[in-house]
Amino acid sequence: QVQLVESGGGLVQAGGSPRLSCAASGSTFSINAMGWFRQAPGKQRELVATVRSGGPTNYADSVKGRFTISRDSAKNTVYLQMNSLKPEDTAVHYCNADTYVYSGSYFMDYWGQGTQVTVSS
Repeated sequence: QVQLVESGGGLVQAGGSPRLSCAASGSTFSINAMGWFRQAPGKQRELVATVRSGGPTNYADSVKGRFTISRDSAKNTVYLQMNSLKPEDTAVHYCNADTYVYSGSYFMDYWGQGTQVTVSS
């Protein structure tokens, strides 16, 4: 099992640069990738950015060039640096860990509780 605890976010003015953090605990050795997803009111949850254990990153087109995801493996923590925020970035942001369960040979996703980011214009 993996537990994820998010921090950061809140009310930010357009153009602001907050940073989200997500600390993982538990069976962190099983984590293949970590990332951030977000869900705006009335919309489906969507990928924001992911980072794999080897370092490769992936970003949604809507955040490329503005957001940066990074991972501190020693601290089992993933960060999302958000720059040049826009009102359309307003959403609940969820941390995700993609893990491999060796005992059962299958993949499993874990989610944080979510942190609200509200961007005022």
